[in-house]
This record gives sequence, C-alpha cells and structure tokens, in this order.
Amino acid sequence: MSAPVPPARGSTVRGALEAALTSAPESGLTAKDLSALVGISEKDVAGHLEHLEKSLKVQGARLEVLPASCLACGFTFKDRRRFTRPGACPQCRATRIDPPAFRVIG
Repeated sequence: MSAPVPPARGSTVRGALEAALTSAPESGLTAKDLSALVGISEKDVAGHLEHLEKSLKVQGARLEVLPASCLACGFTFKDRRRFTRPGACPQCRATRIDPPAFRVIG
C-alpha cells in the first residue's frame, strides 16, 4: 500500500484559518468572523489560533493580534496573551468589550 497523502493546504481547519487571516482586511478578523468563515465554533477558534501562531513562526510569518478594548472607558488590553475576549474591564468593570481581531503579517 502507498503512504497516506496529507490533505492539501487549505482543506484543514488551520489551513482555512490561515487563508482567511492572510486575506484579512487591515482591521483584522474577530473569532466570531473566523468561526463563520471556517465553520467551527467560536470557542474552538482560540485553540486553533495558538497552534497556527507556532506554524506561522516557522514559515517566517506572524499572527498579529489587534487587542481587545473596553467600549465604556477605552481601556486597551495590549498585554493580554490569550486569544479569547476578556470578561470585564479591569478599570471600570464594564462587560462591553470589543473582541480582539487577528491577521497574518508577512
């Protein structure tokens, strides 16, 4: 028997995420946008993005994260490392948070 052939680039979930993020606009795509484009749940997007970030680093590209921000006071979560939306603002405790957006650079 012949060796199994790996799926073509773009036919896997992470390949589809990479393609979507590469063609993302300047403002990036949120986890909600990516879940609609790729057809996976919004909660699964963060896990795939962690692995995609490592794959992109090897290819010489990087995943740029446009940070989440509070809609009430304007606080920006620039030091946050997780790809999920924060639950509340540490300054004003509001829960109206604009989610982070993502795109591929390079």
